[in-house]
Amino acid sequence: METFELARHFMTVLEEGDVDKARACLQPDAKIWHNFDDVEQTVDENMALLAWMTRKSQSRAYEITRLEEIPGGYLQQHILTIENMQGETMRMHACVLVRVRDGLIERIEEYLDPAAVAKLS
Repeated sequence: METFELARHFMTVLEEGDVDKARACLQPDAKIWHNFDDVEQTVDENMALLAWMTRKSQSRAYEITRLEEIPGGYLQQHILTIENMQGETMRMHACVLVRVRDGLIERIEEYLDPAAVAKLS
């Protein structure tokens, strides 16, 4: 899968909340780091977060506002729009640096303010 195809496919399966398809986009030993807690998540931990977000929301939509190939991966800016179970909508701007190895995501460094999704709790 080419870099941009992988990026778009990954966002689509995240929108769908499909843990198995999202996991298939990642190297088994991939790491996911967030700026707000400075913690590296494993694939299992990140998929648990996706499952939780799916249970707590009616819908998720990713609007990619910037996608650039960089050496070894891609840089992406996006806006995540989530509708919670009460019908409230929230938007979160994020930027990710993604490293790709053998057509799968090896590392994600995600920069965001998680306060926007507080209504999901």
